[in-house]
Amino acid sequence: DTDKLISTLEGHGDWVRSVMFSPDGKTLASANDDKTIKLWHRDTGKLISTLEGHSDAIYSVVFSPDGKTLASASGDKTIKLWHRDTGKLISTLKGHSNLVRSVVFSPDGKTLASASNDKTIKLWHRDTGKLISTLEGHGDGVLSVVFSPDGKTLASASIDNTIKLWNRDTGKLISTLEGHGKSVYNVVFSPDGKTLASASGDKTIKLWNLDIDDLLAQGCSWLKGYLISHSDAPRVCMNRE
Repeated sequence: DTDKLISTLEGHGDWVRSVMFSPDGKTLASANDDKTIKLWHRDTGKLISTLEGHSDAIYSVVFSPDGKTLASASGDKTIKLWHRDTGKLISTLKGHSNLVRSVVFSPDGKTLASASNDKTIKLWHRDTGKLISTLEGHGDGVLSVVFSPDGKTLASASIDNTIKLWNRDTGKLISTLEGHGKSVYNVVFSPDGKTLASASGDKTIKLWNLDIDDLLAQGCSWLKGYLISHSDAPRVCMNRE
């Protein structure tokens, strides 16, 4: 049966807040309020290892695209990088002044983005752990951040009821998407990068059109900032104006 329960993985001592499969699908990582990350065999359901080091609840855990590294975001204001096979701590990224809600790798695996209750998104070098830039503009805590499939754009979701789009390379704000009536908890790009979906406390999911060709057909007012921020985008609007 396709909808049959396969297994129940037990071992955490508190709320489980985040779960993710490794890129090869063989391992599952879970993070929770007991300050640990656990790695599990998908097929057997057996616990592989427990990663300890955070001093507060862990809100997000994610695998790198190559599956060799895990990143975790915690209420202790840090992001930690872990070696998947050994479970050893690689580095601790410090810079946020409040709990870190979300962490994500860029599609090429070279950059991490973190979102925090301190109202900022930070970009980090994966290999060096150095801070690249801080994106500021939200009026309240940032609950989620995600890269577009091509890695050129970030989208962030906030308690301020908005989604913001950012240029990864310059750190500049591209656009603010308004329409939700309460906090926006999560945001995700479609695989082709042309649509953005957002989930909110207002009990709705909203879909946003990011298709350049379609937006050009509708008019240029919203698109102008996007085109300026993307050197490889068509210059149709600027030519028209």
